[in-house]
Amino acid sequence: MQWQERMKDWRFRVAGLSLPALPTLALGAAWLGIRMVNRDQSAATRNDYKLIGNPLPGTEEFSRAIEATAHANTSEGNTLQVLRNGDEIFPSMLQAIREAKYTINLLTYVYWTGPIAQEVAAALSERAEAGVKCNVLLDAFGCNKISKKLIQDMKEAGVRVEWFRPLALFDVNRLDNRTHRKVLVVDGRVGFTGGVGIASEWMGNAQDKNHWRDTHIRVEGPAVLALQGAFGDNWFEATGETLAGEEYLPALTRMEGGLRLQVTRSSASKYDTNMEALFQLAIAASTKSLWITMAYFVPTRAFTRNLIELAKKGVDIRILVAGHRSNHKLVLWAGRDYYDELLKNRIRIFEFEPTMLHAKTMLVDGIWGTVGSTNFDNRSFSLNDEINVSFQDRDLAAILESHFLEDVSRAKEITLEQWDKRGPIERTLNRASTIMNMEL
Repeated sequence: MQWQERMKDWRFRVAGLSLPALPTLALGAAWLGIRMVNRDQSAATRNDYKLIGNPLPGTEEFSRAIEATAHANTSEGNTLQVLRNGDEIFPSMLQAIREAKYTINLLTYVYWTGPIAQEVAAALSERAEAGVKCNVLLDAFGCNKISKKLIQDMKEAGVRVEWFRPLALFDVNRLDNRTHRKVLVVDGRVGFTGGVGIASEWMGNAQDKNHWRDTHIRVEGPAVLALQGAFGDNWFEATGETLAGEEYLPALTRMEGGLRLQVTRSSASKYDTNMEALFQLAIAASTKSLWITMAYFVPTRAFTRNLIELAKKGVDIRILVAGHRSNHKLVLWAGRDYYDELLKNRIRIFEFEPTMLHAKTMLVDGIWGTVGSTNFDNRSFSLNDEINVSFQDRDLAAILESHFLEDVSRAKEITLEQWDKRGPIERTLNRASTIMNMEL
């Protein structure tokens, strides 16, 4: 019993201070890195993805296709605000937290350190002391840098803090399948999701190498129910509790002239997931332009062929990815292994230079877009729990387009001529990543 109680302690949950757990952590870190670029053979060796029919982005038919194939929750009468970088994201999130009257649900893959970590904890604690029910769910792997004192302070204030899939000795599957979702829902009426983590790295405005570039969204309207569902899904697994009632699930009124939003969430599978279906449909349906912003871009061979086929049809394909500031060099090298094929088919590739690019967005034909936690790699497609919000609206698309063009102006375009001149070390790293992808 004493040993079981000790295992419940935070130190053992994150395996950070437990000496016997260090080999497991090392194994887990290596496993996670490889699995970000590796793929189950049943999917990795797929010849092609094919689109039957011709649903054009921006049409009812396209919306129905997403709902059916990606199991997307569809709702009308919503508002969506695009938030760029910490200077816009955190004030909006903190304002929502501080205005909470009944409930706050926060789910995140990253909660590390720094002023914003303290500020969010203080805001949650203040609301908990005021009687608001505050639930915080932390991924036990991604949040391993969080301060133990910070957690203790929140708990003492009345904040409920739980861990998603605490790390367990010799249980590789628990290490492998994480929740990568970032969701904040306040009073069941205001929701946030996207790529941002709670740490110093996300503060500021991507002004230097220490402040990352990211995109988040603020949602109001019936679509918040689906965001609450994404939180509740992981909360139920972690605690066995189903969150219901007016405080969590109020009746949400459609806003006149509001947007149709579609919320897709997916979980680990050895076969194709909802998120993979969403991305495949968006790519295959593109007729004019496809602009992709991804922190981690490691396409399967099937996706690569889809992109090349699209480019041959004259679609303007531009891919913006993290460059030399990437916080996962293994994934950067693996993604670069695909540059040769893509560049030869006139697909433009840009690597963001100033800092780590952590945003995950996709734009199709200047009218359809998606923002969320999902990267263009195996970890997001088949290993993590993820969430994305999609829209069909030219005004919103124009905002993301302007952000994309501004980011590209701060990026380095990779040309085929430059790529052909890369040195032997770079070529070796790319070839090694191909082997790791097991897609020879």
